[in-house]
Amino acid sequence: MRYSDDIIEEVRQKNDIVDVVSQYVRLTRRGSTYFGLCPFHNEKTPSFSVTPGKQMYYCFGCGAGGNVYNFIMEYENYTFGEALKHLADRAGVELPKIEYSREVREKAEQRAELLEINKQAAQYYYYQLRTEGGKIGYQYLSGRGLSEETMRKFGLGYSDKFGGGLYKFLKSKGYSDERLRESGLFNVDERHGMYDKFWNRVIFPIMDVNNRVIGFGGRVMGDGKPKYLNSPETKIFDKSRNLYGLNIARTTRKKYLILCEGYMDVISMHQAGFTNAVASLGTALTSGHASLLKRYTQEVLLLYDSDEAGIRAALRGIPILRDAGVSSRVVNLKPYKDPDEFIKNMGAEAFEERLRQASDSFMFRVSIAESEFSMDEPQGQNRFFERCAELLLELKDELERNLYIEAIVKKYRGQYGVSVEDLRKRVNTLALKGTPAENRTQPKTSGGQNKKKKESASDQAQKLMLTWLVTYPGIFDKVAQYLNAEDFIVPLYKEVAQMLFRQREEEGQVNPAKLLNSFTDSEEQREVASLFNATIHLETQQEQDRAFADTLLRIKAESLAEKNRNLDPTDMVGLQQILKEKKELEELGRKRQELHISFE
Repeated sequence: MRYSDDIIEEVRQKNDIVDVVSQYVRLTRRGSTYFGLCPFHNEKTPSFSVTPGKQMYYCFGCGAGGNVYNFIMEYENYTFGEALKHLADRAGVELPKIEYSREVREKAEQRAELLEINKQAAQYYYYQLRTEGGKIGYQYLSGRGLSEETMRKFGLGYSDKFGGGLYKFLKSKGYSDERLRESGLFNVDERHGMYDKFWNRVIFPIMDVNNRVIGFGGRVMGDGKPKYLNSPETKIFDKSRNLYGLNIARTTRKKYLILCEGYMDVISMHQAGFTNAVASLGTALTSGHASLLKRYTQEVLLLYDSDEAGIRAALRGIPILRDAGVSSRVVNLKPYKDPDEFIKNMGAEAFEERLRQASDSFMFRVSIAESEFSMDEPQGQNRFFERCAELLLELKDELERNLYIEAIVKKYRGQYGVSVEDLRKRVNTLALKGTPAENRTQPKTSGGQNKKKKESASDQAQKLMLTWLVTYPGIFDKVAQYLNAEDFIVPLYKEVAQMLFRQREEEGQVNPAKLLNSFTDSEEQREVASLFNATIHLETQQEQDRAFADTLLRIKAESLAEKNRNLDPTDMVGLQQILKEKKELEELGRKRQELHISFE
């Protein structure tokens, strides 16, 4: 069971979006819209807009957008229910008590109890580090150069050598063995029963972006194996979708985030002032990590160890970040192995300089490819440039590809005599063949089509019309003379158009922020928000009329084409109707002056 639409809308209406967003973002008014620096990605020029008339926000940089619920959910990492309660409390709205299904209630209680268990465990470990028994852990951390302030900031702790202390502590709090087993903090076997998973280890609490403890990492004291041990996946911990240190790094105003390998790398960098450092949790970078990073930045510096494993990790991570829309550069730490070692030996200023000198990630891949071939032999050189051509084919933007062709030639022309034309021909030859590299970088859906296609002129026209209908509701009656919701042929756009036309008919107005309540999928919410923020620069009345006529005629023409494609060949009545509408469209095209419009 969920709260009624009336309650959801009441809470939304009582939380003006400008007031809410202003608590998180400094906004400046420009005309009827407010602008500020986007809280969901790092930027220097404000592209984050809040429009009171629509009661919606939209970032023209990263595409984040929605109503006040979406903002709170994305900023605070809340579920819809949590966002609703937060905003209801803020507005003084008393939510009615609702009866959840037994299954839903049990899941919510289980999640809340697991979070509380992790919080209690973190407090236990933190206390143990400062006892006599935890001296070995404290000495290890201070020996690594960590201050007391840094240990406190990251909540570092220690698990004793005996492997039963945490279990006894949590049992004294009244938790059941079943829930403790689900927490991932304990092992169970027939001989020992239930006992602590972490023992004789320095403990690193892992927090989500809202500073809730969701798991732990532990570094063994001495020569035990494994050296590092992490919590298993639980109902509250998914290591492929969380990053260590992001709860702190997300608040920095640096234009990039630094992605490194381990806990100590992150902690030592934060202590040295580089508070935008994060790390994956004992696993290779995943698409989930990349999507999470995309929420907070457009650029990532890869700072993996300078050994062979670190290089492989960087090579794996670069295309994953690119696919998520995040650009990357690679930092060279040599002759030191990791950032902790570098900072201790060279200092923060030298480290800052290395960050500024970070290599373009594409050229880094080229340089690594060079090391894989015998470049003193013609055959090796040929295979190397073949590999360069494969890498270049992964770049779908023609300008970007041409720039990298010139960069590669500039780097290697003097040594190997290759020209821009030579490399471009090789790229074109591979493209005609359909190279393995090209096939490998084209993700397919089950239907064999690319997941994303370039937005067509028809799609753009439909988005623009939906934006106009919401921004200038006075044009609605004019538009309705020629178009209805069924003329929007993209399924999501049609659904939105149907809701707008229904709102207009039933309520006499359009309410985009209310409409957005109907969508629960985050990607759909983003796309719907973008439908109400399509832009085109129009200054004169003549330009407005031309743009409106072009847009309306294109939508109607595409709608008729779609009807024709789906028409049963035996449906003569349907065919006659389409021919009639085509003639009307042709006539309308000849009388474009009838489509005069006023955007006010």
